[in-house]
Amino acid sequence: MKTPRNIQLIGTEVAIAWDDGSESYFQGEKLRAASPSAETRGEKDILGNQYGGDGPREFPGVTVVGWARVGDYALRFDFSDGHNSGIYSYEYLLELAGR
Repeated sequence: MKTPRNIQLIGTEVAIAWDDGSESYFQGEKLRAASPSAETRGEKDILGNQYGGDGPREFPGVTVVGWARVGDYALRFDFSDGHNSGIYSYEYLLELAGR
């Protein structure tokens, strides 16, 4: 699995240099909209009933203000609107980048 070698905030983008030499760039607004958190995506109970996930789908002007590594498999971003509960696996980030 690819892992981030370097992560930088460049303007309104998050730049990730992967250990294979490739790079990915993400706009904060798009990362926020793609948050895999229960707040954004909702969650299902054991019977398949959906709860939550009915909030806004666009986040104009939202930027990434920080991040933290989660184990050896994911990143958690801190957004300017206070959201920080989504855990973005490296695999998910690569999907978002179209790789």
